[in-house]
Amino acid sequence: MVVYKQASTESDLRQILALQQRNLPKNLSQEEIKQEGFLTVEHDFELLKKMNDKCAHTIATIDDKVIAYLLSMHPKFAEEIAVLKPMFAEITKVVSKSERYIIMGQVCVAKSHRGQGIFRGLYTHMQQFLQPTYTKIITEVDVKNSRSMQAHKAMGFVELKRYEADGKEWSLIILG
Repeated sequence: MVVYKQASTESDLRQILALQQRNLPKNLSQEEIKQEGFLTVEHDFELLKKMNDKCAHTIATIDDKVIAYLLSMHPKFAEEIAVLKPMFAEITKVVSKSERYIIMGQVCVAKSHRGQGIFRGLYTHMQQFLQPTYTKIITEVDVKNSRSMQAHKAMGFVELKRYEADGKEWSLIILG
């Protein structure tokens, strides 16, 4: 049975990192990247823990094994990851300073559990956990990652804007 909860242990965080490693482009074939999607950011344990301490990450587990995650990234971490700095700059252009939002820093579902509603379950649990502190979830998707683009659209995300950074086209999207 799938259990949705917030990451709370070092083991949870280490399992997130292990799942992340299996889904980085450097560890995938071109065919897997095209069909299954891919992750852009590689975190280290220290930053992942700091982010979790500020706003706990959402995980899906089966028998205490992490099979999927959504990373919560408070705006205070805007300067921590170079590839995300342009996203934060774009957010300031289109989102009111009074808006109470959190960044969904990355989503990943283990290949063995895709297509089973876990993506939706993660976001549903995250929204419930965040209320009433945060009313919106913002993220960006590499436009070439068609699997992620489709999944976020199906979840109800709407595009705020598209922009280019680091030679890629990004879709800045919001839910809530």
